[in-house]
Amino acid sequence: MDIRSIIAPVIQDREALEEFADALSDRAPQIENDVARLKKTPADREITADLFRAIHNIKGDASLCKFELGAAIAHPIESMMSRFREGEIPFSDLLAELILLTIDRLELATDALLARKSLENLHLGELVEGLEKLAQIPAAEVDHHCADLIELVTGFASVIGDISSRPPRVATPKSEQKNASTDLHFFRSLALQLESRSPLFKGRTMRILRLALETNKAAHLAVDPVQLEAAVYLHDIGMMLLPEAVWLKVGKMTDEDKLALRNHPGFAAGILQRMPGWEAAAEMVAQHHEMPNGGGYPKELQSSEICPGAKILSIVDAFEAVMLKHIHRGKNRSVLRAIAEINACDTQFAPEWIAPFNSVIRKTIES
Repeated sequence: MDIRSIIAPVIQDREALEEFADALSDRAPQIENDVARLKKTPADREITADLFRAIHNIKGDASLCKFELGAAIAHPIESMMSRFREGEIPFSDLLAELILLTIDRLELATDALLARKSLENLHLGELVEGLEKLAQIPAAEVDHHCADLIELVTGFASVIGDISSRPPRVATPKSEQKNASTDLHFFRSLALQLESRSPLFKGRTMRILRLALETNKAAHLAVDPVQLEAAVYLHDIGMMLLPEAVWLKVGKMTDEDKLALRNHPGFAAGILQRMPGWEAAAEMVAQHHEMPNGGGYPKELQSSEICPGAKILSIVDAFEAVMLKHIHRGKNRSVLRAIAEINACDTQFAPEWIAPFNSVIRKTIES
């Protein structure tokens, strides 16, 4: 296959690609579920057949829709499942993670093509070449090759621990910031109220706070940690002023839902703006959905107009959202695939903050 058709595929039929995207969206949950079940009971022939069939159907859908990239990605995975089905190779944790990463990449690539965005950061050429080699190598080398390919495509080692939900150590407010400790306690109580609205949010506040403070620390405290802490607590509190049917919705959002969500940063920032001493936190909250390329909201700011704290908050908030994005499929997304997706979104986040964030994740790997 011409590698150029993978790196920069030409969309011959947009309607057909949309049909493929819909079919993939339906099949991906089944694949995640089957992979999780097969890891627990690898001898189950019925689950093996289900997973093989799901991958085979993705390849068939791609061929039917004339989407070469989809077929190129699915075919070697199908070959690996065939080898497993015949007892030639085991269904290891590394193979399972690689299959899920591959489906993630295919979903990201399809969405990017439909949105007319670049595929450059997805490393699809390396992925397809690696999968083709994997389908043919000796059984004893499969796990080693899986680990190498995962690291090549994502930039991270294949095993990453969980992000802790325990409260991190926070900074002591400066004495001149009157009532700061009392305010922070109140802000935190509001954040925990938001968490209580859905079991999916349990531990969310502390995970985001930990990542935000550690990322700021990795950049030598470029942002006032007390203001950043306040921003973490309140950045999504405006959600509670929207209909629950919008912000607690499972699955894809409508255009109307997305339009309603654009209001929540302003609601939260408005609270902070009316409290003396929290102006910097208010700015972070107001801007945390802005993007360096001007594609964010609510004001479509450019990178130079977005404050550093908002750039940190944007990354860690998106990371948490990616972790929960597929919760309706029955399992959390792994930290590895979540961080890989964040790094693949080349225009959504400030590049000067991606490196400190990655260093924090790497510390998680080593701990």
